[in-house]
Amino acid sequence: MKLCLAYFWGIETHKTALSRQMDVMGAVSPIHANLAGLPGEKDNSRKVIKAIKNAWDKEGLSLRVVEGPPFLGTKTKLGLPGRDEEIENFITLMKNLSLEGIDTICYNWMPVISWARTFLDKPGRGGAMVSGFNSAAILRKAPITEYGVLSPELMWENLNYFLQAVVPEAERFGIKLALHPDDPPVDNIQGIPRIITSVEAFKRMLALYPSENNGITFCQGSFASMGSGDQQVDIPEAIRDFGKRKVIHFVHFRDVRGDKNNFEETFHDEGKTDMFAAMKAYHEIGFKGPMRPDHVPTMAGDSNDKPGYSTIGTLFAIGYIRGLMEGVGKSQG
Repeated sequence: MKLCLAYFWGIETHKTALSRQMDVMGAVSPIHANLAGLPGEKDNSRKVIKAIKNAWDKEGLSLRVVEGPPFLGTKTKLGLPGRDEEIENFITLMKNLSLEGIDTICYNWMPVISWARTFLDKPGRGGAMVSGFNSAAILRKAPITEYGVLSPELMWENLNYFLQAVVPEAERFGIKLALHPDDPPVDNIQGIPRIITSVEAFKRMLALYPSENNGITFCQGSFASMGSGDQQVDIPEAIRDFGKRKVIHFVHFRDVRGDKNNFEETFHDEGKTDMFAAMKAYHEIGFKGPMRPDHVPTMAGDSNDKPGYSTIGTLFAIGYIRGLMEGVGKSQG
C-alpha cells in the first residue's frame, strides 16, 4: 500500500518533513493554478499540473491522488446549463494528469453542500477535539430552494450522464476514477438530495458503467456511518466485495462511533470498526493503492484551525496504520 498524507492547503514544509521521516512518500492534493503559483492559468492545463507535480518532486514526495478535482461542480451534478463544458474540461484534466503520470482522481457527487458537520470541537478522549454530525441540528436549517425541486432520480440521471461521458476517456488515459461516499451519508440536507449513501448505491453506480476505471474511494468512516440501528455496514466484508470487483482505487482510513443520524469521529483505536479485520481484508484483496489517514482528532498542542487534520493526530494515525499493516503481514505469512 502507498501511504499518503492530504495537503488541501498547499505544501506545508513541517508536514512534508514529518512525512519523509515517517517514510510516507505519497501526497494527496487538489489541483488549481494558485497552488501552482500560476494565477490566471487554467486549472486543468498541463502547465499547472506539471508545476504542482514538480513542486512535490522537490519535496521528495509523489503526488498520488488528486482529491477535489476542478471542473466538476454544481452544473454537472445538477444537470444545469454549462455541464457539457465542465465535463469537457474534466476530460482535459484527465488527459493532462495522465501525461504527468498521475492516475487517480477522488471525486464526490455532493452538489451545493459537500462535506458537512454540525460540530468540530467536541471534547473526545482526554480532551482531544473531534468533529461529528447530528441530523437534528441540520433539520433546523432552512431549505435551499434556488435550484428548484430536486429528486434523487435526477441526481442519478446526472451521474449516469457524467459516467457515460468520462469513463471511456478514463479508460483511454489510464485514469482511475474514485467516487467518495456522501459524507454524512444521509438522504437529504436542506433540500439537496444525496444518493451515494449506501453499499447498494455504490453497486448501482458501478453498474451504470462497468469498468475497472470506474471505481470508488473506500472511506471507512463514511461506510461505517451508513445505516442506522441494526442495519450497519460490515466493513471487512464490503472491502472484500468491492475488492473482488477491483474497484477500490483509494482508501481513507478512519473510524466513527454512532450512525448516519448521529455520529462522531474518533481516534483510530476507539471507533466501532474492527480495524485489524479491515486491514486484513485489504491484504486479502491485494490492495496496493494509495491510503491516507482521515479526520483525526485535534490533540493537545495543535490548533483546531483545520479540524480533522491535526499534525499530532496524523502522526498517531500513521503509527497505528503501520502497526496494523505489520501485524497483518506477519499473521498472514
